[in-house]
Amino acid sequence: MTQLLGITLLSLFVTLILIIPFIDFLYKIKLRRQDQTTVDPFNKPTPVFDKFNNWKVGTPFGGGLLIICVSTVIFLWSFGILNLKINPVEIFVILFTFISFGLLGLYDDAKKLANGAKIPFFGLRLRYKLLLQLAIAFVPATILYTKLGYSFVFIRGIGLTDIGFLYIPFAAFVIVAFVNAFNITDGLDGLASGLMLIALVSFLAISYTNVDQSLGVFVAVLMGSVAAFLYFNIFKARLWLGDVGSMSLGASLAIIGLLTGKTLAIVVIGGVFVLEVGSSLIQLLSKKFLKRKILPAAPLHLYFLKRGWDEPKIVMRAWLLGAFFAILGLYLAFIK
Repeated sequence: MTQLLGITLLSLFVTLILIIPFIDFLYKIKLRRQDQTTVDPFNKPTPVFDKFNNWKVGTPFGGGLLIICVSTVIFLWSFGILNLKINPVEIFVILFTFISFGLLGLYDDAKKLANGAKIPFFGLRLRYKLLLQLAIAFVPATILYTKLGYSFVFIRGIGLTDIGFLYIPFAAFVIVAFVNAFNITDGLDGLASGLMLIALVSFLAISYTNVDQSLGVFVAVLMGSVAAFLYFNIFKARLWLGDVGSMSLGASLAIIGLLTGKTLAIVVIGGVFVLEVGSSLIQLLSKKFLKRKILPAAPLHLYFLKRGWDEPKIVMRAWLLGAFFAILGLYLAFIK
């Protein structure tokens, strides 16, 4: 644990050193939020979203790229200086998931800039994005099943249940679900990154007790880099994750949970993310099939903004709820 905390501090320190020059670089290449009128996946205007986000025009995004670069380098470097038992396949699964979803998010961010002045819907269309996410997610899901022997799902009250090859679509679904849950939650300054830091603390405890050294090092490195980013991401943010960060961190949260083998813990520790994506899904389905909105606004953080809550108040209360879910998830993970 001393080594893991030391790696966390190193990752935090390196990210803090690099982040201000990185912000200057983003300004220089004009990777900043554009003045936009957004529409939903059904090509309908989203005036509530625009009302509460138009003031953020000009803020740079793409902070996730720095997190990916710093975390990957320190993660690999750590195995060269620490006497750790490593599993090359597990390391590949972690890094492939972390980097590949980051690259997909980077492409989506770049597409926003290219199309920003031409079309109201920024980035990739939802259907194309989901197809690409599924295609990527099936790679680590298949390796988990075929190379690492994951085929069991732990269900509280029942125990380990072997679902065989169905583990592959199950794991792919978990990854894609958390990628989109994180992406949806990343709508307020400090919201998603703060919740991610809370979740990582929980998973560091789980990976440490599971004696999974490779996973523990990755979680420790990611904790430090996300903590440094959060300093610049709290209200009013100087830097945002962008899709490169939200997709990468969402996928990482899922793969960390899957590698611990604590299926229920993933859902509970990431409870706020689940609530956010659940509210958005309900809203989309109601628009599609009922031709009306069930909720005044979705996701939940946008609903509270519409009700008049200040952005920092929503974020702080979400962090408190996230901490509660993290403690509950740890309890469920450790209880016999």
